[in-house]
Amino acid sequence: MIVLKKLLVATDFGPAANAALTYGQALARTFDAELHLLHVMENSFLRASPADPHAHKAAVLRTLHEQLTAGDRPKTHVLVETSDNPADAITEYATAVNIDLIVMGTNGRSGVAQLLVGSVAERVVRTARCPVLTVKHPEHEFVVPDEAPQTTAQL
Repeated sequence: MIVLKKLLVATDFGPAANAALTYGQALARTFDAELHLLHVMENSFLRASPADPHAHKAAVLRTLHEQLTAGDRPKTHVLVETSDNPADAITEYATAVNIDLIVMGTNGRSGVAQLLVGSVAERVVRTARCPVLTVKHPEHEFVVPDEAPQTTAQL
């Protein structure tokens, strides 16, 4: 039997991350698990930037909260970390709070793009101590509506 008590969804707000959040929310509901929603911001304190980093962090937190349903909120922990290495921040958080499964999107780069840019998801898969579910942006809709109960006329 698979027991999931704590799920981590790491998001960069892209289409693949949104698909991963949908999976994470469904898994958390199915297993009655805590959902941890994490965004790792670039460490702007070390770079010249016209934007206020505190205001940016507050905006990111608002965006994270907006992605949750009312049913998700009681068992969801929303947080923003700041790091120059998102993959390390994700795996360190997962280890620190004993996450059972990390769910994250992947853009599916390959070849030269993968070599030059690298992949946060790939590094998390290689370094995490728990299983990692990677989700590509779906080419087809994977969310299906709940089935309506059949009436005796339909049977």
